[in-house]
This record gives sequence, structure tokens and C-alpha cells, in this order.
Amino acid sequence: MATTAGGYLLILAVLAPFVGVLLGLLLGGRHAQRVASLTLLAGLTCAVAILLSWQTSGAPLVYLLGAWAPPLGIALRADGISVAMILAVSVVISGIALYARADFGTPAGSAEKRAPLIFWLLLMAIWGSLNLVFVSGDLFTLYVALELLTFAGVPLVCLDGKGETLRAALRYLLFALAGSVLYLLGAVLIYGGYGTLDIALLGQAVRPEPIAWAAAALMTVGLLAKTALFPLHIWLPPAHAGAPAAASAILSALVVKGSWFLVVRLWFDVMPAVLTLPSAQLLAGMGAAAIVVGSVVALRQQRLKLLVAYSTIAQIGYLFLMFPLAFDAATGMLVHGAALTGGLLQAISHATAKAGMFMAAGLIYAALGHDRIQDLAGLARALPLTVLTFALSGLALMGVVPSGAYLAKKLLLEAADGSGQWWWTLVLQGGAMFTAGYVVLILSRALRRPATPLVLVKRVSRLSELAALSLALCSLLLAGAAIVGPLPAELIKNPLALKEIGNTLLVLAVGALFAWGFSPGAAFASLGKGFERMDAWLRRWTSASLAMLSLAALFGWLMIREVAR
Repeated sequence: MATTAGGYLLILAVLAPFVGVLLGLLLGGRHAQRVASLTLLAGLTCAVAILLSWQTSGAPLVYLLGAWAPPLGIALRADGISVAMILAVSVVISGIALYARADFGTPAGSAEKRAPLIFWLLLMAIWGSLNLVFVSGDLFTLYVALELLTFAGVPLVCLDGKGETLRAALRYLLFALAGSVLYLLGAVLIYGGYGTLDIALLGQAVRPEPIAWAAAALMTVGLLAKTALFPLHIWLPPAHAGAPAAASAILSALVVKGSWFLVVRLWFDVMPAVLTLPSAQLLAGMGAAAIVVGSVVALRQQRLKLLVAYSTIAQIGYLFLMFPLAFDAATGMLVHGAALTGGLLQAISHATAKAGMFMAAGLIYAALGHDRIQDLAGLARALPLTVLTFALSGLALMGVVPSGAYLAKKLLLEAADGSGQWWWTLVLQGGAMFTAGYVVLILSRALRRPATPLVLVKRVSRLSELAALSLALCSLLLAGAAIVGPLPAELIKNPLALKEIGNTLLVLAVGALFAWGFSPGAAFASLGKGFERMDAWLRRWTSASLAMLSLAALFGWLMIREVAR
């Protein structure tokens, strides 16, 4: 193994944001935004260069730190999924940075404040940490990157310094650290059993045996806690409730993708022969439960930002549906293929659409001084661009043509059909209808004629509106990657075809039924209350801790049981 021609770009992708952090800290609050802007430009250029270098070489990019090859040294690697995530995160971070200029800018002549300095430093730190996650070639470097990501993400929750947000940040920190402990325990077991933590070497050495089963169960559940997959979502709703819109966009669209990416690396590259189909079914089952519970509780919310937060819980569930669909019955292993590609597209589509949706919710709160859903009448006339952004983000999350989520759903449906796992087809199709429910709910309120003229307490930034709209459009048009990329172009259908229009109208109609059915006094109101009570119980410390330990034991048992047959 040796450093490849474009390997040095991986070092630049990681170091550039952290150099920006140091320069911003050195120069002070007034200059931190300028430093961040230059860093974003350099990082985006580097991401494009990585893409071009990877396409030219046709092989993963590799950089050996200190010129020492594993297992003695540490290697940075970027394969196709790493390159795609690096580029996607660069685009989303740039959009969020443009949006945040209005909230965290320091105009000339104004006094410096603490929050803008901290925000821009954390933005760059999160970017650097994510890039390190995507290119790390061994499990311990991944652990370091994950902790950097956690410690950069937690302060975003409490930028205002209020007691409520501080409690939410502390909850996030403690639960994330509990997940880190489980991950680190698993990494220690792997090192003790195989003498290396390098991903490529472990992929060849790890075999089904007790030490591998224990490590896989511990590491998986630890990462799920950081990802906030149901029922380990104790920290996510309170973290979003009081965080600034730009911070929520970062946490929801990007930070949770770091731990999700580690699950992908662990299952597909480190232990593809260890993890069994029943354990993959359990992981996808948790995803399906997240879709149902997150969507129903979202429909019950009174505040727009909490609705979007619970929709994030539901959307996270989609990211885990691919695991049983990627299982090859002939070899008994998880394989790289259409299901993994679909999951990757789902992650990228969610990142862009969810960032746009949170940013739109932030603009609505800033303009009205509140985000009460019942009081949004007249919003479409007052903030047409913002409402359009929310609508387009919702359509992208629903998976209509030509969104990235549509292409992802297409690939996952084909994988489900090919593997005979028809039940995941029902989850994929039904999830879109739940998504349509809360999109229709908000749009129906925003399009109403207000009883009294709607008063805006603040004029929102046009640049912020355009930044949010751009990310929503990126997600909605992401299926264009099938035309210029390696995916077959026939996957994309004509969005104006009668069948596609009919499918979209059906999804919206059922979504409207859900929105009405779970409203107070409607047919499913009592069922919705039951889901809310269950969610509140699961988000207690005792319940979440028991769920974490129980899931670790269950994953381990499913792996042992399958092999023992």
C-alpha cells in the first residue's frame, strides 16, 4: 500500500477547516466570519478536486501518515461513498454558512458578541470532523473524529446560554458519551482479538466468533445512540427546541450523518461476514418504528420547529432500511450494491432537504416572533419564498420525481423486490405518506386567509431565503446524478407522466388524511396521544439507558443464534 497521486487532498480536506478554527480564534470575533468564508471556499474547492481525482484514478484515494503502512501506520482512504459524502457536506455547509450571515454576522461598527465567534468556529470544526470521519481508515481514528464531532456539535445547542438549552446540551453530551463508551469497548475487543484497527485489514481477518459478535453489538448500539435512531432519540427533540435554526440544520442534516456513516463502515467493510440477516432486520425494524412514531408525533406538535425535529427522527429511520436489503443470501454477507447506493442517496437527499426545511422554519420564527402552527395563516402571502422552500423540502423528503429520495426509494424498492423482502416495500411507500402528512399540515395553515392582517416583527434576509431555497432545490433535483453519474439514467421517470402525477397526488391525499386524522378530536387523536406518551416515556433517562443495554444484548443474541443454527 502506498500514497496515491491525489492522496494529499485528503489531508487538505481535514486540515483546512481546523486551520480556519485556529485562525478564527487567533484573529477574534469580527474576523471569524471572514476566515470561515475563505475556509469554505478552499474546502469546497478541495472537495471538487477530490471528486475529480477519484474519477480520474478510478480507485480509492489513499494517504499514509508518516509514510507508514498499516498495521504500523495510519492510512486515510476515500472510496466512492466517502467522496460523495465529502462533496455533499461541503455544499450543505456552504449553504448554511450563507444562511447564518444574517444571524451570526458582525457588521462594521457594532460590538463583538460571543455567539457569532463560537458559531463560526464550531461550523468549521464540525466540517473538519466530518471530513475526518469520511476518510479515516481505522477504527480508532474514527473514534477520535466522532468525539471531535460530538464536542463541536453540543455547544451549538446552547449558544444563547439559557438554562433550558444548557440542560438540552448536557443531555445530548451525556447520552453521546454513553454511546462513545460502547463504541470504544467494541474497538478494544477488536484490537485485542485481531491486533489491528485498520478497516481494510479487519475486513479480511474478522470472522464470526464471540469476540466479533460482542464488538459488533456494542459498537452498533453506541453509534445508534449518537445517531438518535428510535428508541435512542432521548437527546434530539430538546436539542432542537431551543437551538438557533442554523445550528439545528447542522445537527439534523450533518452531525447525525457522521455516526450513521460509521455504522455503514462497520457493517459493510469491517464485519460484512459477522453481521447476520436477523440483526440487519432488527436494525431496519428500528428504522421502520422511527418512521411511524416520529411522523405521528410530528403531526401532534404545536410548534413548527418541534415538528421538523420529530420529522428528523422519522427520516433517520429511512437511512437504516437498506441493511437487510444489502444482505446477499448466497454468500451470507452484506455487499456493496444498489441497496447501499440507495442508502447513500437517501442520506445526501435528507441532508440537503432537512437543512432547507430547518432554515425555512427559522426564517418563519424570525419573521413572526413565534412558530405556533395554529397561527401561521397568511404566511404564504407574507413569506412566499420561505413557504416555497418548506414545500420543496417536503416534496424532496417525500421522494417525488426527480428528487434524490425518489431515486433512493427506487433502488431500495428494486432491492426489496429482488430479495423477496416485500414488507420493506410497504414501509418505503407508507413512509412517504406520513411525510406528506406534516407537509400538508403546514401548507394548509400557511395558505389560509388570516382573520386579522399578519404582522411581521422582523424582515428576513433575502440571502438567507435564497440559501435555504438552493439547498431544497439541490435535494429536489438530486436525481439528475443518474444522468451524469454511474447510475443508469432509466431510473428517472418523467415527472409529468400521468403515472407519476397520480402517485404524487395519491401520496398527498393520504398525507392529508393523516394530518386530519391525528389532529385533536379526530379519528386517530387518541392513538396519537398514545404515541406521544410512549415517546415521553422512552426519552426518560432510565428508559433510554435500558433500551441501549437491551438492544446491545439483542443484537449479540441474534448474531449468535443465527450462526448456532
